[in-house]
Amino acid sequence: MVPDDRMYTEDHEWVRVEEEDGEQIGMVGVTDFAAGELGDVVFVELPEIGSEYSQKDPVGTIESVKAVADLFLPVSGEVVAINDAVVESPELVNSDPLDEGWLFKIRLAEPGELETLLDAAAYGKLLGG
Repeated sequence: MVPDDRMYTEDHEWVRVEEEDGEQIGMVGVTDFAAGELGDVVFVELPEIGSEYSQKDPVGTIESVKAVADLFLPVSGEVVAINDAVVESPELVNSDPLDEGWLFKIRLAEPGELETLLDAAAYGKLLGG
């Protein structure tokens, strides 16, 4: 399933951007494909609120029973929130990666970077669809 309300990276992260108080805030997570490839997620390390990163920077890790995967930032910006529910219950990444299993929110520093990401159709093609 590839929802068309967000943009995707080739590393299987997604970002859904919304306006909050006149700023563009991106909610970031991993795709359903990534969650399936990882297997049972047992630990999530997320960036700290207030940290600033550039596009494609590693910002955390997801550990499963099979592997540890790095999280890469889809767009540059400042982390403004993390999903505490995922930290406490990492299995949310598997059970609902596109909604309840979101990872963190970032205030976009360079909204133009969204144009470098894949839309739903392009991401679907990447997956072989």
